[in-house]
Parts: sequence; C-alpha cells; structure tokens
Amino acid sequence: MMGLLLGGFIGMFSETALNIALSSLATKMNVPMGTIQWLVIGYLLVVGILLPLSSLLTRWFTTRQLLIFALCDFIVGAIVAALAPSFGMLLVGRMIQGIGTGILLPLIFLVALSIYPMDKRGAAMGIIGLVIMFAPAVGPTLAGLILGVLSWRYIFWVMVPILLIALILAIIFTKNVSELTRPHVDVLSIVMSTIGFGGVVIGVSLASQTGWGSWEVLLALVVGIVSLALFCRRQLHLDEPILNVRAFGIRSFSVGTSLVMVDFMVIMSSMYLLPMYWQDGLMVPVALTGMLMLPGGIINAVVSSISGRLFDRLGGRRPVIAGFCVAAVGAVLLVLTNSHSAYWYVVVAHIILMIGAPLAMSPAQTYGLNALPPRLAADGSSIMNTLQQICGAIATALSTSLMSTGEAGQRTRDAVSSGTRMGFMLTLALAVIGVIVATVFVRQQQAPADVEETSATQSAGHEAPAER
Repeated sequence: MMGLLLGGFIGMFSETALNIALSSLATKMNVPMGTIQWLVIGYLLVVGILLPLSSLLTRWFTTRQLLIFALCDFIVGAIVAALAPSFGMLLVGRMIQGIGTGILLPLIFLVALSIYPMDKRGAAMGIIGLVIMFAPAVGPTLAGLILGVLSWRYIFWVMVPILLIALILAIIFTKNVSELTRPHVDVLSIVMSTIGFGGVVIGVSLASQTGWGSWEVLLALVVGIVSLALFCRRQLHLDEPILNVRAFGIRSFSVGTSLVMVDFMVIMSSMYLLPMYWQDGLMVPVALTGMLMLPGGIINAVVSSISGRLFDRLGGRRPVIAGFCVAAVGAVLLVLTNSHSAYWYVVVAHIILMIGAPLAMSPAQTYGLNALPPRLAADGSSIMNTLQQICGAIATALSTSLMSTGEAGQRTRDAVSSGTRMGFMLTLALAVIGVIVATVFVRQQQAPADVEETSATQSAGHEAPAER
C-alpha cells in the first residue's frame, strides 16, 4: 500500500497546492482569475474524465502496470509544469498530472477492498482518508512555505523525489489484485462519458466568467447532462459495461456516495477560498498564510486517522452526522468573517471545519463501499471517486462564481472579503445538506457476514432487504 498511498498523497496534494499561488500566478502570467482557476479545474476535469474508465483499466492491465504507469506519468507532468514558460504549458503539465491521479485514486480503494477483511476495512479506510483528506488540507501550507523562499515552480519540483520513492516501492512490492478478463471496449461509452463529465464541469466553470444565463454555459450543461443520461442508459444494456451503474441500485452505496460528494465539495470550496481570503482580504503574506493554515491541516490529519476506526466501533450514522454538524459550525464562523477579522478567529473556524469534514469522510466511504458485493467493488470505487472529483471541480467553479458576484468587479480588500463570505455560504449550505442526508437516509449497516450473505441471496434471485 505504501507506493499507492504516497502517489495518492501527491495526487491530492496537487489539487490544492496551487490555490495559495493563484493570485500571484494570475499577476505574473497576466491572466484573469477566471482563467487561472483552470489550473485547478483542468486538473480535476482530467481526473474526472479518466476515473470512470478505471474499472475497465483494471480488467485490461495489472495493478503493477497501472501503478507504475501512473507514477511515471505524474513525474512527467510535474517536470513539464515546473519548466513551463507560459500559462498554456503549465496547464498542459497539470492535465498530464491529472491522468496519473485519475488512475491512482481508484487503485488505492480497489487494493484496500481486495486485501483487507471486512471487519478491518474501517481502519484501512481511515488510513486512506488520512491521505485523501490531509493532502489537500496541508497543500496550501506546504506551498506557502515553498513560496516564502522559492518560486512557484518548486511546488512541482518537490513532488518529484516523493514520486520517485513511490515508484521504487511500486516496482519492488506491487502485485496484481484483480482478475484480467480483457472485456470488449465500447468506444461509444467512452465518448459519452468524456463528453458528459467534461460538459458539466466546463459549463459550471464558464459560468464564473460569463454568467449562468450565457448560451455557452447552457449548451455545455445540456450536452453534458444528456450525454451522461445516454451513457448510464447504455451501460444498463451492455453485457460488459465500462462502468456498472447498477451499483446505484444498492441503497447504502448511493447514500454513502452522495455524502462523500458533498463532503469533498465542503473541503474543496473552503480550501480554494481560504488562501485568497488570507492574502487579499486580510493582506497576509504568502508564507505566513501557509503557516496560519497549518493548524487546520494538522487537525485534519489527526481526525482522519481515527475516523475510520470510529466506523468499526459505532457504524456510519453517528460519525457522519456529527462530522457534518461540526463542519456547519466552522462554515458559519467563516461566513461571519470580514476584512478586519482577527487571525485567531479565522484559524479557529478553519480548525472546526477540519474536524468536521474528515470525521464524516471515511465513515461515509466505508458505509457505501461495504454495501457492495465483491463483483461490484471496482465499479463502486470508480463511481465514488469519479463523482467526488467532478464535484470538487464543480465546487471550485461555484466558489469562483460566488466570489466574483460578491466582489462586484472590484479587487479591494473589502471586496475580496465580501466575495469570500459569499463563497463560504456555499460551504455552509453543503454542510447543512450533509446533515440532512445523513440524518434521514443513513441507517445502521448490516454486519459484514450479513452483507456477504445478502449478496449471495440477491445473486440467487431473491428479494433484497430494505437496507440493501
């Protein structure tokens, strides 16, 4: 697992590490904020397009082949981005990195589901949650420290040695955990998936620049949604679907996936807005911004490391509800900030948010994935990770749109504070939605043995119980 976890850490770290440098990059490269956000959205877009294909890839290539390729790809992308002479080349490097992350993320979950027994999965998901949640939370801190003494290029250079260590570990230790069946590749499904997920993300992203009523936004959203509907319909009629969407027929998986999507949007929206608020709203230097975000990152790591074990002891319902409630409190405090808020107040609000979001994440993931029979494990992991990353891109775009509305065309200290406050309202609304969904739909999950027995019963054609 170590090679996978190191690669996954860098992949998730890369999602937010540039957030703290976006303002300065926009100035240095002479591009507007609506354009510079594509360094985040473009990365997430490639990840989201590739993730639905991960189940297919695991049936065509061994775990070892996929992991080694993904790590090599990420190294190439990091070097291209570090050497980029222009915004266009930097975006290319970021999108190359997205390919690596799109392969790595589902592999982490697939391997964990394959090698850990059911009664240990909560702890395993806690370790994975530590990587998935801590990396984007600590990204701005590490990037801020780098920017305090070096240029933005070293954000990418620092990734290379860690990725090389992961590559060496992968070459030495990785074994295949999935069966190679090499099913038929339905090209039309791949095209529909790419257009569908790409259209939705592009549509939401363009809205932050041209407004929600523009024809470009409406066209992209309509094309994306229709393509996704056709993609899902086609998967239900294929003997060998690229992505088995029948996993959504299992209630606990659908609920768990929805909660993961909402929780990740809470994380991505806040991690996108906070660095801008610190630097342009409170006029804090970039290096100090990184240090002020460090306490939240540390708390995130601590909570992530224990939240999975809470699922093993308490089930999914109580940790998830508690997590979203705490996150909502942190979001309320951020909504109440202004251009003269005390540093300690913002740090405390960030810490509270970083207690709640990871507290809900691992239990929600485990709750959803534990409901799946083994034959749907790879598809379920792909679906969950795909929607998580797509929602991360959407959260970033929505935050940009709301922040622009709040700024009203100005870039003064007060205007930026007003814009980020409006963006934090999205974070608060998402946390409240998480509380409602968890309270209404999350039930006490069956014991592991019962889940396996139920899967066998369903395979035999008997009626499934309500929980499933």
